[in-house]
Amino acid sequence: MPAITKAATREVVEDFAKEIAKRRMRTVKPSVEVINFRTDIRDGIERKVWLVPIEILRYRKDNGRIASDVEDYEQNVRPLVETDEDDQEILRRFLKDKDPEKTGVLRKSILHDGQREPAIITCDGFLINGNRRKMVMEELHRESPDKEDFQYMKTVILPGSGEEGGPPTLLEIERIENRYQLQSDGKAEYYGFDKALSTRRKMKLGLSLEEQLRDDPQYAEASEPELKKAIRDFKKEYLGPLECVDRYLAQFRRQGQYRTISTGIADREGRWQAFKDYSNTYARYLKRPKKLLELRIDESEVGAIEEAAFDVIRLRAVPDMPKVHKIMRDLPKYCATKEGKKAIVDIAKKVEPLLAPRECQDQKGQPLTAEQVDARWAAKAKQTITHHLKKADLHRERAKEKETPLELLEAAYKKLTHENMDLASIATARLKQARKLAQDIKRRADEIENEVYRHLKEGKKMTRKYR
Repeated sequence: MPAITKAATREVVEDFAKEIAKRRMRTVKPSVEVINFRTDIRDGIERKVWLVPIEILRYRKDNGRIASDVEDYEQNVRPLVETDEDDQEILRRFLKDKDPEKTGVLRKSILHDGQREPAIITCDGFLINGNRRKMVMEELHRESPDKEDFQYMKTVILPGSGEEGGPPTLLEIERIENRYQLQSDGKAEYYGFDKALSTRRKMKLGLSLEEQLRDDPQYAEASEPELKKAIRDFKKEYLGPLECVDRYLAQFRRQGQYRTISTGIADREGRWQAFKDYSNTYARYLKRPKKLLELRIDESEVGAIEEAAFDVIRLRAVPDMPKVHKIMRDLPKYCATKEGKKAIVDIAKKVEPLLAPRECQDQKGQPLTAEQVDARWAAKAKQTITHHLKKADLHRERAKEKETPLELLEAAYKKLTHENMDLASIATARLKQARKLAQDIKRRADEIENEVYRHLKEGKKMTRKYR
């Protein structure tokens, strides 16, 4: 019989917990809040709202909003210690850099209305919900140190040792964060890359993807078929691209260096969108034996095609070519001819994934940053990648010019019978437009059928005539 395992709990920092208990104060008008914790909502359990000095509240490193930054730092520098003041400053900087535009909106909101919703903290002062609010209020407090509005945060404090229910487990903390931060309720969404990493971390702790999606109001009452579709869509949108990211980082010996992919939504040159499009291409074409057969790609060539795709993504931009994410979307078309496929495979053959150790150092022998290494790698690889990619594109264009009417008909039929042709997903406001398109397609199909039939009859007459 398997042993019964107990859910992992986080270690409470008792000194911090004592300070929270000592310095917390009731709000001027005592208030309570029913939060989404355990069975509080179901049972109508009200928890007191406290005012806690902002300087004794601390950021959590397992905050989904900065998942990529934390994972990168811990993999490549050192573990972050939440109780250390210097590491708290690192976490604050990650938050500040993540989405400056939305942080600016939050700042204006707090300046105008103050803190409207209480944050949720552990008994020793670590924020589960409210990290960005603390960051903004800290800045406002530094600017106006005498203004009491920014000296305290309204918080709901979760139970500690010896209190009813006891401290939350790690899984319960992840569940709270999921319910408050990943719901589509008008709050700022996590950047897609961080959302993918945060979701995967929660899954590893035992919070299934289905359970995470059920926390989202739009799926709370979803039927089983609707939920299964939502799970498929989420995997396609987030987890599939994340798997591609991990393979990319392994190719360039950069395991865990997630900040080389993107630093956040403000990073306009980030690579996340390219991975989303490549992941879709990989799942639809490179992973399916039937599609590989249609494209005349041998399974043994898939690795080289992926390696070439990752080289292009690392380059970020190819002169006189579409954006990289569009190239990833059209990758099967570049490989559709024998010559085009060879040009793509040649990228993998001729571009070295790693620089020599001395090329990764400056003149003083100090290691270059990842961005500087990328720049040096790009300078060496750019000409080769550009040449072969344009060669593949040239063959693609030539093949398009040679498309026969029969091939065009086959391509049109494939689109009309595609697995994504789910008419129920069309928005109600666009159903009239969809119907008109369907009528136009039907009309043109009838014209084509009549024309083909006429040619068929004429062909039979010619056959009889020359018998």
